[in-house]
Amino acid sequence: MTEPEPSYLAAVRESYDTVAAAYAKLVKSPAQLDPLSRAMLAAFAEAVRTADRGPVADLGCGPGHVTAYLADLGVPAFGVDLSPKMIELARQAYPSLRFTVGSMTAPAIRDNELGGILAYYSTHHTPPELLPVVFAAFHRTLAPGGHLMLAGHVGDGERLRPTRAYGGHPVSYESHLLPADRIAELLDRAGLAVTARLTEEPDEGATRTIATFLARKPERP
Repeated sequence: MTEPEPSYLAAVRESYDTVAAAYAKLVKSPAQLDPLSRAMLAAFAEAVRTADRGPVADLGCGPGHVTAYLADLGVPAFGVDLSPKMIELARQAYPSLRFTVGSMTAPAIRDNELGGILAYYSTHHTPPELLPVVFAAFHRTLAPGGHLMLAGHVGDGERLRPTRAYGGHPVSYESHLLPADRIAELLDRAGLAVTARLTEEPDEGATRTIATFLARKPERP
């Protein structure tokens, strides 16, 4: 029996369908990111290539920019996003890559199928009480020895409710900025061992703290 979809996903889907075209134009390409962010993506790409446990799912891929960047780094990557409009844009921009509509709470991916998961600024809309569900799905779909990279804004538990975003388009989603230590704890509880963590403090080009985690599913339980 299929589990009912969490209620918050409808707001996320509708919001990103609304802003999809503006988002694709306004968000930086990976090549324009700061050196540390590019370095973490490169380290993740090298880790999954070396482990060679299977393909990499970019969960919450948006218009596919980072999926394509991983592919250019030699990673067998495909994208999944909740927003059909985002997936439509990704398919148009990168027709040689695979993109599907889906949710990271219940991805249509087999157990132990993936060599890697990228969750790049895509988990912050998940209510904190449901993050264990998402991280359990990461653990289920990763092959033993598979790698996870999770990046996003962190905070002191702030709950943000913007009404407009990306060029002034209306949105109804919420964002949850958890402490980095809490995210690391939840990953560990899900059976994902954090191997590296980078925190970038706000500067002239950023207003919020960013944390990036590299984690690994152990070879043995």
